[in-house]
Amino acid sequence: MATQSSHSQQLMRSERRMFSASDDSAMMKQIQSTHSPDGRFLDVKPILQVIDNVLRHLTPTIDHHALNGGQGHMDAIDDSSATMDSNGMLEALAFLVHKISCEISCKCSGGGDAHATTMVLLNTLSSYSWDAKVVLTLAAFAVNFGECWLVLQLCTTNSLAKSVALLKQLPDILEYSHTLKPHFDALHKLIKAMMEVTKCIVEFTELPSQYISSDLPPMSIAVAHIPTAAYWTIRSVVACAAQIASLVGMRYEFVTSTSEAWELSSLAHKVCSIHEHLQKILHLCHLHIDEKKQTEAYEGLKHSFGTPQLDNSKILLKIFSLSKEDPHSLLGPDKTKVHIEVLRRKHVLLLISDLDITHEEIQVLESLYKYDRVTSEVNYEIVWLPIVDRSAWNDSYQQKFLSLQSMMPWYTVNHPSIIEQAVVKYTREVWNFVKKPIVVTLDPLGKMTCPNALNMLWIWGNTAFPFTTDREASLWKAEAWTVELLVDGLEPNLSNWVRQEKVICLYGGEEMEWIESFTYAIKNVAQFLGIGLEMVYVGKNNAKERVKKITGLINERQLSHAWQDANVWFFWKRLESMLFSKTQHGKTNEIDVIKQEVMTLLGYDGSEQGWAVFFSGTNMVRAKGDKVLNAIQSFEQWEDMARVSGFISAIRGHLEGIADEHHCTRLILPGISGGIAETVVCAECGRTMEMYFMYRCCDE
Repeated sequence: MATQSSHSQQLMRSERRMFSASDDSAMMKQIQSTHSPDGRFLDVKPILQVIDNVLRHLTPTIDHHALNGGQGHMDAIDDSSATMDSNGMLEALAFLVHKISCEISCKCSGGGDAHATTMVLLNTLSSYSWDAKVVLTLAAFAVNFGECWLVLQLCTTNSLAKSVALLKQLPDILEYSHTLKPHFDALHKLIKAMMEVTKCIVEFTELPSQYISSDLPPMSIAVAHIPTAAYWTIRSVVACAAQIASLVGMRYEFVTSTSEAWELSSLAHKVCSIHEHLQKILHLCHLHIDEKKQTEAYEGLKHSFGTPQLDNSKILLKIFSLSKEDPHSLLGPDKTKVHIEVLRRKHVLLLISDLDITHEEIQVLESLYKYDRVTSEVNYEIVWLPIVDRSAWNDSYQQKFLSLQSMMPWYTVNHPSIIEQAVVKYTREVWNFVKKPIVVTLDPLGKMTCPNALNMLWIWGNTAFPFTTDREASLWKAEAWTVELLVDGLEPNLSNWVRQEKVICLYGGEEMEWIESFTYAIKNVAQFLGIGLEMVYVGKNNAKERVKKITGLINERQLSHAWQDANVWFFWKRLESMLFSKTQHGKTNEIDVIKQEVMTLLGYDGSEQGWAVFFSGTNMVRAKGDKVLNAIQSFEQWEDMARVSGFISAIRGHLEGIADEHHCTRLILPGISGGIAETVVCAECGRTMEMYFMYRCCDE
């Protein structure tokens, strides 16, 4: 609102300069003194359409084809609808239009003062609104102009028209048609400007009063300047009529004179300037109205979500800006239009994203929606709600939207443009959507049950159905920090390894030299101890291409197991989801082991070193690259303890006895809704870490 107010003030100042240059206060008072409306309403749009159909027949140039019966485009114009709408109205106004027409003809034929004639017309129309004054004056001008032009066009083919033309001395225009081109060009420009200003004035009268007040900017600015705009439009009518009157029975001196054309051009320039400024005000008015409508729609959406519903139909109609009369703007999984009724009384998951949603995210959701949903017998539907910047929309975005839409096996909107700004605002302010995708869950009655269930979907899949906040809390209560939670279904051999009581090592990083040293060293230790060991390389977050190269080398040299791109991506996505899910549930770092361990692994990934975490049953130990490598290379120092208490306990005891002279721990988190913990504790020394915001753009 502050920006719009600033625009209004700037526009008010420029308007004042523009109008005051030639319209002093005394003149404005004189114009205003003629205005005494009696409250009658006159629908001027049908009349304006008829006027437009008359005046558009004036072409920018006069040629012999147009004057010698060349009717062409005129006969093709269908005026039937405008005539039907305006017949009764014009019948009632016929006397007034005739009176104004005579006034214009008499004053202009006698070479009267343009300002005086304009004031006479304003006084004649004193009881009408400003838009009606202008339209009725234009109607009178159209009558005079239309009669003259019609006779001129028919005079070579119709004997009656020819006789009238002779009496009016119109044939002379044919003789001087090429010489008169500057006059008709100027006349055309001025008539076009008059029509544009008139349409603009009429448009102001049609603005919905429930959304905009004439007492406040920007509408009050328009109210202040419409009288001046009306005056100069009517004065332009007088000038055009005088020009046409001069052409009738014209003399050679007039034909060779260009002063009249120059005067019309100057007037056209002024009227065009008036139109330009009125358009700026009108634009501000529309912005103001749109803002009011969006506020109303936003409050209506909030009210609907806060009010118990019989089902979810009303909520879905509002979210997707559908109407009960045409609720077909959704596309089904087969990309055909569907009725909103297909979602009635179902659990609905609103997938909210921009056009940067990744293919990996779509693929994981597709697996959950198309396959796991069927086997687990859970009943819900997904609907994609794309949030885009309409002002920046182009063919490239359109193609990207269509490409993403084709990949999604669930319901989507037909086009992002159907999503109103009020809905966009609600997703940002209430559901905290920023950029990263979220999934808002609605129960069969349309009640929002979780502001972002995407974390649940990544962590537990369809086991978390019906994806409510309460369900999320109960699932966490049943969880412990185990290798099963960390790996989930990403490693197909995991259950066998656990059953065989093997030591399971997950490690990451992007230093190939460290990876080789670490894997060789830990394999030697396992061989010395005679324990089963399985290692899995889980890569590094946001380093797809580098990780792919390292994975290839690991497989080539048979250093350990290594996951493919999709699994690496999902491993880190699940870790981030665990952190944000825990944060939403308000767990503190000190008492929540799972959250602390997740943050530690994410911190390891943010460093430049490798890292490793070992699991054996319920035992676990982890450390960063050099520290864990040095510990393993110093195996002889804790070998005896390992044979007594086991590998995990022994290496943990050894690591705890190592004092770091220096360490550097970073935690890089993506921007995501749901909040981030205000306090983060260093995994190495336990001290509170400083908070920074990091924004990162990486194509990998």
